[in-house]
Amino acid sequence: MNRSLLKTRKDVMKAIIRAYPGGRVQAAAHLGLKLKQFDNYAYENGHSRPLHDVQIRQLEATLGTTHLPDYIASLYGGIFVHVADVDALDNIELYTMSMNTSAKRGAVDLEIAKALADGSISQAEADEILRAHEAHMSARHTEVLSAIALHRARAGVAA
Repeated sequence: MNRSLLKTRKDVMKAIIRAYPGGRVQAAAHLGLKLKQFDNYAYENGHSRPLHDVQIRQLEATLGTTHLPDYIASLYGGIFVHVADVDALDNIELYTMSMNTSAKRGAVDLEIAKALADGSISQAEADEILRAHEAHMSARHTEVLSAIALHRARAGVAA
């Protein structure tokens, strides 16, 4: 997934609406809001309150994205790390995570190679490299936490 730089909560909403199947019309319907009401909340028009985090989470659950937690984590200089559901984990899922992590590491290396083609790295190129790196680190941390959770020694289970 290509992560874009989301600098404001409004940018988060724009990214979600762009990606939502059926756009803002379907997003409004999903939340049970009239279109005008949804627009006012989503874009904070006319001094309207923004959508609640729970409402944004509902939309992102449909999309499978993490724009809001990525944005919030970036406010604190961090990265969002998904914690996998232990009950849904198995070795095949860990292998899939490993392949995903490897692909994201490759994306970092690719961004670096593209940036160095002209001999120097511009600020825009550095931003792209760091965005890819954050995605890689997040995927790797998720993979490590999942491996520990899946294979943790449990009381009463023979090793």
